Amino acid sequence: MATTTAETLGATVHSREWTPELDAGRYPRARIGYVLIPSETTIEDDVRRLTPPGVGAHIVRAPMPEGCTVENLGAMESGLAQAASMLLPGFKLDVVCYACTSGSMVIGEETVIAELERGVPGRTATTLVTGCIEALRALDARRIVIGTPYLDDVNAVVADYFRNRGFTILDIQGMNLVYDNDISRVTPRYLREFAQAIDRPDADAVFISCGALRTLEVIDEIEQSLGKPAVCSNQAMIWHCLRLAGIDDQLSGYGRLFSEF
Repeated sequence: MATTTAETLGATVHSREWTPELDAGRYPRARIGYVLIPSETTIEDDVRRLTPPGVGAHIVRAPMPEGCTVENLGAMESGLAQAASMLLPGFKLDVVCYACTSGSMVIGEETVIAELERGVPGRTATTLVTGCIEALRALDARRIVIGTPYLDDVNAVVADYFRNRGFTILDIQGMNLVYDNDISRVTPRYLREFAQAIDRPDADAVFISCGALRTLEVIDEIEQSLGKPAVCSNQAMIWHCLRLAGIDDQLSGYGRLFSEF
């Protein structure tokens, strides 16, 4: 008959009262959860880059068919609550954000927020496009030019969405890319030149949409070269989530948004 390890070693098993020393953990300032699409490869790195010490950034992914089309983006709605529910059960989560710019607009901010709140009740919920809108408002930018990697039908949704929130869209230009494998490989140098090419003198700001683009790496250069505010998806989202969580740290090198607001 098999014996337990304790019996084999002749050990006496007994209990003792321990009082472990506890502190606030690795993230005493705040914890922020981000719900990503399955193929996203850029946002996670950008979040780590801009999240200050003492703030936790936690990632889950919601299901979505491959390809950035209106139909596929809309299909994400059904999986948002379940994905959000996987974010740190048992821990205090200050903010949860759906981290897809175009998906936020196709599904709609109000619907996304309701689904996130269903998955993590009692938490502050937001979306990536909400952060972009708040960023542009903070910069007092009302007349904007938008650059995207999207197809024309997705860009039509984007333009209408921003118009309905009080912005004048002077122009919107897309690269006609569908898959994140292509979008995430657009070079930062090209993005800088793209922003310069689509700018207009009467624009208050240039907005580069899509969390998969590596625009964060050159957003400060874009802003300096244009001589006006420039906003990109991940910059605006992370800024907004930090501010919602009560984190007011200012960072240099990522545009006026992070250094002044």
